[in-house]
Amino acid sequence: MKMTGAKMVIESLHQEGVEVVFGYPGGAIMNVYDEIYKQNYFKHILNRHEQACVIAAEGYARSTGKVGVAIVTSGPGFTNAVTGIADAYMDSIPVVIISGQVPTAIIGTDGFQEIDAVGISRPCTKHNYLVNRIEDLPRIIKEAFHIASTGRPGPVHIDIPKDITAQMGDFIYPAEVNMPTYKPTINYNKKQLKRAMEAISNAKKPLLYIGGGAILSNCGYEIRDLAKKLNIPAVETLMARGVMGDENPLFFGMLGMHGEFAANMAAYETDLLISLGARFDDRVTGRLDEFASKAKVIHIDIDPTSISKLVVPDYPIVGDLKLTVKAMIEEADELDINDFSNWVELLRDYREKEPLRYIDSNELIKPQWVIEKVGKILGDNAIVSTDVGQHQMWTAQFFPFSNPRQWITSGGLGTMGFGLPAALGAAKAFKDSNRVVINFTGDGSILMNIQELMTCVEYELPVINIILNNNYLGMVRQWQTMFYDNRLSETDLTKQPDFPMLCKAFGGLGYRVTTKEEFEVALKDAIEQKKPAMIEVIVARNEEVLPMVPNGHSLNEMTLLKGDK
Repeated sequence: MKMTGAKMVIESLHQEGVEVVFGYPGGAIMNVYDEIYKQNYFKHILNRHEQACVIAAEGYARSTGKVGVAIVTSGPGFTNAVTGIADAYMDSIPVVIISGQVPTAIIGTDGFQEIDAVGISRPCTKHNYLVNRIEDLPRIIKEAFHIASTGRPGPVHIDIPKDITAQMGDFIYPAEVNMPTYKPTINYNKKQLKRAMEAISNAKKPLLYIGGGAILSNCGYEIRDLAKKLNIPAVETLMARGVMGDENPLFFGMLGMHGEFAANMAAYETDLLISLGARFDDRVTGRLDEFASKAKVIHIDIDPTSISKLVVPDYPIVGDLKLTVKAMIEEADELDINDFSNWVELLRDYREKEPLRYIDSNELIKPQWVIEKVGKILGDNAIVSTDVGQHQMWTAQFFPFSNPRQWITSGGLGTMGFGLPAALGAAKAFKDSNRVVINFTGDGSILMNIQELMTCVEYELPVINIILNNNYLGMVRQWQTMFYDNRLSETDLTKQPDFPMLCKAFGGLGYRVTTKEEFEVALKDAIEQKKPAMIEVIVARNEEVLPMVPNGHSLNEMTLLKGDK
């Protein structure tokens, strides 16, 4: 069938089963938007900034496991999108970004709104394309979705010159991809797996170290089964929150810079570290040469480049995590596994001795209390996004996550402004369900993409933004207090807008609360009204995120909270 390149884009997205696209039009992508106007295959969400387009596509992908799609124009449209693309790249999120480009004949002439989009995106995409011929367009889109969603997922960028979208060509959408140079290793090495399982059977203090790959491979429940079957304790990274479920008796919390005492001590004392889809990030390991220094290491990952990158494992296994964990469960039946009860009890003692806690107050609202209260009211009915800063760490510590994909946050890149657009992407995905989308944010972060309140209002996406307002760039302030002799350089945010009024100006609900009672009333009202909302909570100004492992220290060298809850 003959059609324009622009229509090919639409038909290709339809073939891939795309249900929603996040985007912002402009000159170079206008032909595609003309076809978006004519189609009824998918819903288009008009964000108010291109960075938000990509982050919303991320929120959709992170909460559903599907490929997110964003469409932007050339020049500043694309450069605005780069932060979102880099965020998706760092956290391995499957997103396809389609950008317009100036006509082929103008490329390289510094034309209006021309930028080398493919050159810019190369370091922060899994793969990218500049479409030179209309005949290649269907194949490229097919490949892009395949690459984004297979192996270690990631963003794929397609840059399409305007003349290509205007040309006519034959539309034949490939039934399958043929990419001889791209063959992710799915199946694990059976001999290596057997060796790893023998190491587990002989260990005395094994530990499951669960990373974001467990979420991406949809293997959370298999990992729970493995832990239960072998009675092995587990810890999670920031990106893996929700895999084990916080009520699980074998779960000992998040580890790393702001990890729990028991979790960090588990990593310090283990004699066999079983890494499941984790990449030994510096915020997790602390001083690398001291991380799990007493342990042999099993490292399972679908990405061979992640293995031995930072830590050389004794038992490297490349393969799909879900398939591999299932095989581990089966293999366990053939082995005489040690009893790890004493090891589990030791970690329970650690948790009892030094529980994750904060010192509550009736005079001031503590930010941790807010997060706990939302958890008690909504539980597993909540989908939780955050921005980046103290509120992010408190949420990771104190929200009672019960399921994978309940937690949406920026890990590797640490993008302030992430929370609201990611939340609206999730809210779109679950619009027809009873799930409640909460964005925990700070008074600094929220202003970075606050225009997306308009998007939420226009498309009736009832995101509840909870601003933990301490009138500081809180995490930077905390570091300045601890490591810079309290020189608070450019972190004071006393001058702020009237947040509730601002939200009302966009057409949403606005609340300001200064007491616990007021917060509970505001939250229940926002949930009942099912409208975009902003609850500004005035919290204790100098509260710190603890425990904390200072830079350059090992995980057993934590700064702990003094005093009782």
